[in-house]
Amino acid sequence: MLVLISGPSGAGKSSFLRELLTREERLTFSVSVTTRPPRAGEVDGTDYRFVTDTEFDRLVAADAFVEWATVHDNRYGTLKEELDRTINAGQIPVLDVDVQGGVQVIDLFGDELVSVFLFPPSWAELERRLRHRSSDAESAIGRRLANARWEVGFADRYRYWIVNDDLDEAVASMRAIVVAERCRRERYATLPLPPPGSPPDPGDNP
Repeated sequence: MLVLISGPSGAGKSSFLRELLTREERLTFSVSVTTRPPRAGEVDGTDYRFVTDTEFDRLVAADAFVEWATVHDNRYGTLKEELDRTINAGQIPVLDVDVQGGVQVIDLFGDELVSVFLFPPSWAELERRLRHRSSDAESAIGRRLANARWEVGFADRYRYWIVNDDLDEAVASMRAIVVAERCRRERYATLPLPPPGSPPDPGDNP
């Protein structure tokens, strides 16, 4: 089971994921690789793995990524070894990936993937959040707003939609999705026997 979260810049993914991971111990954030320089307070290896363009080129050539894409003039990618490490540790990886990479992941993993698109409550609120950051130039804010409208066009590729208006409610919705997905009968396919109370095999004797 893998969890994919996508949404436009300003939808509140960072706060949403931070709160979600605090409440769901089995979920583990999958650290992406990026060529973007770190922002204030970001920690290499925790928020992102920051690399040079040359190092990113080397990883692409080595087929090290599950997906990668160029977003806002920087490249981002999800390492195969990062997902393998998390799954082998018995955890559920959570990918915070833009729609370009998200569509790649959806096509690759299909129904195994729990894909969620996170919306801001309105375009006006999205713009307010972007301006409140005070870290981007006016041209960058305009570009992010235009990209947001383009990104929302991919929302119908995602299985679940959540509007991040109230953070507690949004996280509660996500936790309900995780519980429901863990109870899908397909998740029990590797068990030696069906769980108690499951329907008998039609070929079994009464």
